[in-house]
Amino acid sequence: MIRTLSGVSVVALLAVSASSASAQDLMFPKGEGDFSWAALESFAASHDYTGEKLMVTGATTGDDAERYRTLYAYFTDATGAEVEYSGSESFEQDIVIASQAGGLPDVALFPQPGLAKDLASKGALVAVDDAMTDFMTTNYAAGDSWKQLATFPGSDGADHVFGLFFGTDVKSLVWYVPEQFEEAGYDIPETQEDLFALSEQIVADGGTPWCIGLGSGAATGWPATDWVEDMMLRTASLEDYDRWVSNDLKFNDPIVVNAIEQYGKYALTEGFVDGGPSAAASTDFRDSPDGMFDFPPKCYMHKQASFIPIFFPEGVEAGTDVEFFYFPPFASEEALGRPVLGSGGLASVTNDRDVTKGFMEFLGSPIAHEIMMAQGQFLSPHKDANLDIYTSDVQRALGEILTTATSFRFDGSDLMPGEIGTNAFWTGMVDYTTGKPAQQVADEVQTRWDAIQ
Repeated sequence: MIRTLSGVSVVALLAVSASSASAQDLMFPKGEGDFSWAALESFAASHDYTGEKLMVTGATTGDDAERYRTLYAYFTDATGAEVEYSGSESFEQDIVIASQAGGLPDVALFPQPGLAKDLASKGALVAVDDAMTDFMTTNYAAGDSWKQLATFPGSDGADHVFGLFFGTDVKSLVWYVPEQFEEAGYDIPETQEDLFALSEQIVADGGTPWCIGLGSGAATGWPATDWVEDMMLRTASLEDYDRWVSNDLKFNDPIVVNAIEQYGKYALTEGFVDGGPSAAASTDFRDSPDGMFDFPPKCYMHKQASFIPIFFPEGVEAGTDVEFFYFPPFASEEALGRPVLGSGGLASVTNDRDVTKGFMEFLGSPIAHEIMMAQGQFLSPHKDANLDIYTSDVQRALGEILTTATSFRFDGSDLMPGEIGTNAFWTGMVDYTTGKPAQQVADEVQTRWDAIQ
């Protein structure tokens, strides 16, 4: 426990349980496999930081932290610089305290950009240079989206890019059982129009198309916010999405009400949801996919993020027993492209040193992404990273969704003020699912937002 800040670096305290990345043990021998070894060799030839130490901190702990230490060992091997990573489950609080006490590390790994935005405005983060900005725009699929997500006002009041995104999750997914689709003769829909028509066909055939569960204890309602956010990206411009998140586009604007009602076309249409809307509102999201695996199935599809397989029934294997398809765009909104909703980690510089800049360049190299991909539990939008490195067909398919995306946006509720994104929006979506009109729900959320401004 941190009892005092007097004369003690918070990062140093965190580092008590930290360990260093070493060049002695490289998990994947250099030169073997389909990694981009030439990129590592080129990087090593132009970066020598022998004898220097780099401090990195983030929210990742346990086995996930070891994956990062495995990666950092390659930076040490290439440059001679030792990397010490400290992970903390209270990272959000620790990094704020460190910024106030003058004990920041060299690099901070933010689970999402909201906190980074706050620290950037206070001068705690260092903007990346134009070369890094151009790199992300050019080498990441939907790169301009990633640039925009990392752009915040600095302490000077001007907008700057404050980091590089490294690792992401995908939410724009629909899970299904291939055997059931094959037996029924159903095709994977390519558009929202096709998806709705498939839902109608399943009902006509005597089945139920969807399992939906909004239950999540105190967080009940958040799965429906994901539906609305995906619908916003498929019916409104990126500019309108961003304005909605900041409330420059009011929550009760017709654009937002329409997105809510697009969710309602699936959640509220009679026969579309196992148990009906009331069951959807009360069923725990972890239990809601179970109906897909009954015989006969209680539902044929379930919309949820890439993490949901950990809640599938025992023995169900993703990629074999169950697969997913991309939550498609509207054919009538072709100009909006193929948007992806998700989340991701932002690596930001907190100490302006040459070795820190070199570390950020390393994180941008394709092999840095590949080493993480090869350890599992990591997805990347890097267009030059070899998709064959992924350890499963499921990961590879998720990676393909990222690398073919035309735009990417974060979960909007996570970026809104807590009073809205993790309160009024959640409860409003439960109210809508159980019968309250979309306009009334939107009006009530906006009233809450007005009250905190």
